[in-house]
Amino acid sequence: MTDMRTLLTLSAILLFCIPCSAETAPPSADVPRHLLYVATPGIRNNFQYGGVGIVVFDIDHEHHFLRRISVPALGDRAHPEAVKGVCASAVTGKLYVSTTKNLTCLDLTTDKVLWEKTYDSGCDRMSIAPDGKFLYEPTLEGKYWHVIDAANGDEIAKIVTDSGAHNTVYGPDGKHVFLAGLHSPVLTVAETKTHTAEKTVGPFAAAIRPFTINGRSTVCYVCVNDLLGFEMGDLLTGKKLARVEVEGFSQGPTMRHGCPSHGVGLTPDEKEVWVTDAHNSRLHVFDNAVMPPKQIASIPLHDQPGWITFGIDGRYAYPSTGDVVDTKTRKVVVVLKDETGAGVQSEKLLEIDFAGNKPLHAGDQFGVGRVVPSPS
Repeated sequence: MTDMRTLLTLSAILLFCIPCSAETAPPSADVPRHLLYVATPGIRNNFQYGGVGIVVFDIDHEHHFLRRISVPALGDRAHPEAVKGVCASAVTGKLYVSTTKNLTCLDLTTDKVLWEKTYDSGCDRMSIAPDGKFLYEPTLEGKYWHVIDAANGDEIAKIVTDSGAHNTVYGPDGKHVFLAGLHSPVLTVAETKTHTAEKTVGPFAAAIRPFTINGRSTVCYVCVNDLLGFEMGDLLTGKKLARVEVEGFSQGPTMRHGCPSHGVGLTPDEKEVWVTDAHNSRLHVFDNAVMPPKQIASIPLHDQPGWITFGIDGRYAYPSTGDVVDTKTRKVVVVLKDETGAGVQSEKLLEIDFAGNKPLHAGDQFGVGRVVPSPS
């Protein structure tokens, strides 16, 4: 009897001393949660870089693994489907993930799949309107972009550019969407009232790869083929502004994408431009307060990066290697690990913040600047 009482007492002490994890503790509406959503497989369809599903990490607790959300359209271990893009709206509480074949919508509160649509011309890296009403979804390196009703996945318009539709950025004010094709050196600007192409920016030195824009939708920063660095364009006049090359590092073979820099992003305060360097497994940082931007730092990573984005407040940078970089110290502070302890890498990820279970803010996968005009 004494032994049983002792065991019960020890058990009670242990239960009292073990703190609740961020996942098991009930979320409080008074304490915002900052979560990183990483869609996998996000390095082509390679299962070994994080398995299959949307992997959620707790930014506030050293980016610890929280959970894995099942998305049937992403396949399984035997037949994984490559994720092409991810975006979310805190306004509507929905998360979207695309593969080469389809687009899936999930509820951010329940993690449940709401709908899934397949499109004849495939899907690529999409972007969502600030109010969550429309998605611009490129066909798979095709001739046009789908304009999609974000509530149900129905196509409501097409924008034909015949450029090899690929990367897509919705302007923060919602008035324009910027469309880049793999086969064209010009960036198409579409206006969103009538969902039609309005003008182009460029030409740039070669076909456009990843790109980003500032919060005012006045300047773009584009990666192009054969350039270690980036070029800049004026989104108002349509003219190319500058070519910015990385200094002190040589170009060389890359594991994927076939271009030296496949990823560029602005810190949310737009003071810096960060660009990827696959061959040298680095990020290069440029001072954006001068024109052209000036190279000020280089950050070593544990693998070849093919993308870069930032958390909403700019504290962390997220290259596709799974390295989490503190933007002030420019040091890798943690590497993303899944529930098995395996490394997670993806080119399709973004931050989403919550109050309790209610989405508050959604970041983006493109490293878009967040300096916007003050309300008049």
